[in-house]
Amino acid sequence: MGWHMRIGLALLFVLVFRILWGFLGSHTARFSSFIKGPAGVWNYLSGKTIHNGIGHNPLGALSVIALLGILAAQVTLGLFAGDPFDGATGPLNDKVGVMTADWMTDWHETLFDAILALVAVHIAAICFYWVIKRNNLVTPMVTGKRGVGVAGAQGITSVPVWRIGLCLSLAAALTAWVQLGAPGLN
Repeated sequence: MGWHMRIGLALLFVLVFRILWGFLGSHTARFSSFIKGPAGVWNYLSGKTIHNGIGHNPLGALSVIALLGILAAQVTLGLFAGDPFDGATGPLNDKVGVMTADWMTDWHETLFDAILALVAVHIAAICFYWVIKRNNLVTPMVTGKRGVGVAGAQGITSVPVWRIGLCLSLAAALTAWVQLGAPGLN
């Protein structure tokens, strides 16, 4: 259970960082660059618009939002979940009642299968692009480097280091505060 909680806090850190990075990060990492709404997804699927090959396409954006959403729900539930009598409780368990903690624990366990399904879909999409479309999506994700896709499209650009530092610092501060039991939160 100790590793479970450490991994949960690490996931909290990564999620907070990724959400902040979705507003302050590189052009391709920003939510505003790839979240297009229902009409944008439909236009992409029907072939009315063509993706420029840089960053997530509108359908991939749905997967990103689904993964971030379900992981945020999982982490949030885990922070409050547990049974104080068996010693396995999230760091914020004392902020909710026993019945609420039980409900959150049940959902924390249930969501895990949904997370596995979404991860499998995400990996399947990456494999589809790699094998069928001959488009390696992994290297640009890891290195942040990719050539221009469609003519005239902006490639992946660097961002000032202070933005990375700010996102990392805020994510670390929130994670540490939660790990300490959110002092001052009543």
